[in-house]
This record gives sequence, C-alpha cells and structure tokens, in this order.
Amino acid sequence: MNLRERIRDWSQPIYFLGQNPVTLTGAVITTSTALTTITFWFYEIFLPGPPHPYIGILVFLILPAIFVLGLLLIPLGVWLRRRSLRGSGQLPSVFPAIDLHLPVVRRTLEWVALATGINLLIVGTASYRGVEYLDSTNFCGTTCHVMNPENTAYHISPHANVACVECHIGPGLPWFVRAKVSGLRQVVMVTFHTYPRPIPSPVKDLRPASQTCEQCHWPQRFVGDKLLVRTSYTDDEKNTPQTDVVMLKVGGSNWQGSTGIHGHHLADAVRIRYISTDPQRQTIAAVYSTDDKGKTTEFISSDAKPTQQQLDQGEHRVMDCLDCHNRPAHTSEMPEGAVDKQMSLGRISADLPYIKKKAVEVLKVNYTTRDIAQQSITGEINKFYQTNYREIYQTRRTVVEQSGQEVANIYLRNIFPDMRVTWGTHPNNLGHNDSLGCFRCHDGSHTSADGQTITNDCSACHQIIVSGENNPKILTDLGMK
Repeated sequence: MNLRERIRDWSQPIYFLGQNPVTLTGAVITTSTALTTITFWFYEIFLPGPPHPYIGILVFLILPAIFVLGLLLIPLGVWLRRRSLRGSGQLPSVFPAIDLHLPVVRRTLEWVALATGINLLIVGTASYRGVEYLDSTNFCGTTCHVMNPENTAYHISPHANVACVECHIGPGLPWFVRAKVSGLRQVVMVTFHTYPRPIPSPVKDLRPASQTCEQCHWPQRFVGDKLLVRTSYTDDEKNTPQTDVVMLKVGGSNWQGSTGIHGHHLADAVRIRYISTDPQRQTIAAVYSTDDKGKTTEFISSDAKPTQQQLDQGEHRVMDCLDCHNRPAHTSEMPEGAVDKQMSLGRISADLPYIKKKAVEVLKVNYTTRDIAQQSITGEINKFYQTNYREIYQTRRTVVEQSGQEVANIYLRNIFPDMRVTWGTHPNNLGHNDSLGCFRCHDGSHTSADGQTITNDCSACHQIIVSGENNPKILTDLGMK
C-alpha cells in the first residue's frame, strides 16, 4: 500500500464522520481563538506589555484554554457521530471514497495538515507562555490584589530585580508542581474571600534557603567586616542629627575557618536547630547547637519557660538565612526609622522645624483608608507650618509640600488597612532595632544544663565605634565627610 492509499484510508472515515455540529463548532472555536491569541501575542511582543494585569490572564490562560477546548471538540464530535451511527445501524462498512485526484480534495487535506502543524505550534507556545506568565512578577504582584502590601515592599527592596519565583519556587520540577498546587488553593481562597488578612509571615513550608538564597549568596562570600553609618534625627525644633558608626562582624567561612555572624551561624561545622512556640517565630523556647564532633547542647529559655508539651507541639526548624533575613524582599518599615532614612536622603527636608516630630506624629494616626491617610498627612503638615511657621511656609512652600508628600509615601508603602497591615505587623528579625530579632536567642536567658548561656554581648556581632554623635570626627578621618 503506497502513501496515497494510506492517506485515503485514514482520511475517508474522518472526513465522513467530521460532518457534524460538534466538530464544526470545535473547528470554528479553534480557528477564531487561534487568530485572536496570535494577535494578542504580537501586541504583547511589539508593545510594552499588557495594559492591565488581568489582560494577561485572558491572553495567556483563558484564550489558550478555549483554543484547546475547540481542538478537543473536533475528535469528540467524530466519536459521538460514530457512536450514534453505530447505535442506529447506519455506520457504513465502506466509507464514501475521497478522490485525491481532485484539486479541491487535495487542497482540503493540505490545509488540514497545515492547520494541524500550526495548532501544535500554538499549543506548545501557549503552554510555554502560560507558564512564563504564571511565573512572572506581574502576575504574582498585581493580578492578585491581596498581594498589594507584599508587592509594594518588593519593588523598593534590594531584591526588586529578582523574580518572585527565584526565591519562592527555585529550580527543579518538584517545587514547581508544589508551588502551582499551592497557588490553586490560594485562587480558591481569593475567589471565596477566605484568604487571611494579613498574609501570614513567615511563609510555611518555604523551600530551604540552601536551595534558593544560596544560589547567589553563601557564607564563603561574606568574609570580613562591614562599616555601617546610620543617621537619625531627634524630635527637637532643629531636628538635630545623630550618627551611629558600627562595624558589623559579617564574617563567613574560608580556608582559615569560620568567623563573625555568618561563620558562626551557617558554618558547615555547626548546625543550629530551634523550637518556636508562636506562628511568627518570635518566641524561641529552645535552641540546639551541634558542633563538628556531633555533640549537641540544649539551651532552654528561662523567660519562656516552655513545658514539654509546648516543646513537642512547637515548630522545629533548622536555622538558615531566613531566620534572620526573614523579610529580604518585603521589608516593612517603622515610622521613626523610615522618616530618618528619608531625611538623610534629603527627600524630607531636615531644615524644616520639628519635621521629624510632626512626621512621626501624623504617621502613627489610625486612618480608615489609604486615601484619607494621604490627604490627612499632607494636610496636617501644611497646616502645621501655615499656623506655626508662616514665613517658612510662604517662602518654602514647595519644600513643605514635597516633604509632606514624602511622609505620606512612607505611610502608603507600609500601611494597608484593607489587609490589616499596620506598623510592626510583620517583624523584621535583621538586627534588633524594630523588633526582637537577634534577641530572640541572644537575650541572656537561653541556658544549658551545664550553665552555658547564649551570649548577649554586643561585641559578639558588632563593634560600636560612634553612638549618637553629631558630625563624628571619624567620618572626616575616613574621607566620608
């Protein structure tokens, strides 16, 4: 049997049985959806992305799904007609002949073959683009409105150029599948408005940092110290600046051994485990340190005084990067520190009398909505200078208004009443200024049975060179002033 005869024998029943409403409907759906999908793809390629995040759902998810549905209807219609004809005894034993010598028949089969190839290309491309869109920062951050607080913090974080999936999924198929299953569960919660407010932090069952964070960072890269210079402002009329200069013992590990913060906590020779008794991992009831010889020392918190039941039911965790850097891409600010930072950058003018005090004051007010907050914050700051410093307001009105808007921006970056996110909702464990952080373990109360205590000596992690000085001399000596 030659190729022509094989094509004829294969095509005759399909051609005959394909003359049914279901198959024809599937062909129409497939063709129209394919044209629409390809048009949107060209739009997305040549123009700067979809105009709205929900358009992405239509282009990359819904339209391809409808396209596949149309493809499935084509064989379904053939199967249904065949079953119907067989049930009524009308299924022919020999199907009507197709004359391949006729140009119209040949062209029809050629178009079918071409369409099949195009359909396979579209399905493959749609699958790839759909997965790519689901993994995009645009989808993660803007399509789901409940992620607005996290998305806002993400875009001003040091990891703003790192895709969400790099940290939340990482490489490999197993974690990709787990993430998508979890995503479906979250879609159901959003659909039925059963999602938690605020979004819980830390994320449970997050992939180990050794498989995500340490793709870019690892202890061997952190050898040495880091000079930290931080300026804060008092709440007096002159907003007196106070500078702290601290040498952080960042440390790490190399052929010489393990040193500093990272070297001690993340060295291969040391394994630290702990048990927390609260969902946010702020109460560390017990710490277990295993040295390079396999000896484990248990430190129990005399402040928490955990019972055995609490230890058994608490969260047991091996310490990794995220136990200190728990908000690496979603850092939440506190009013005082946020105002200090914007003043040191010059975005809030430190020359305005009492601006530090007034800014913190208006930021701590409990506003019902973000719109009301923005209007009230800028209005209150303008009113303060209109009433108390009329000359400054008249001569430097632009500076006053700009500073007021920057204060409002601090609020808008951090507070989301609809998601019940306010100051301190998500503790930041890096350091110990805004929350317990290091002092969850280094509080002097975690003691072992043989009398050892986890140190709370400041010099263990940093050396304070200057504390609260106005224009410290060391910055001039270092050429930083």
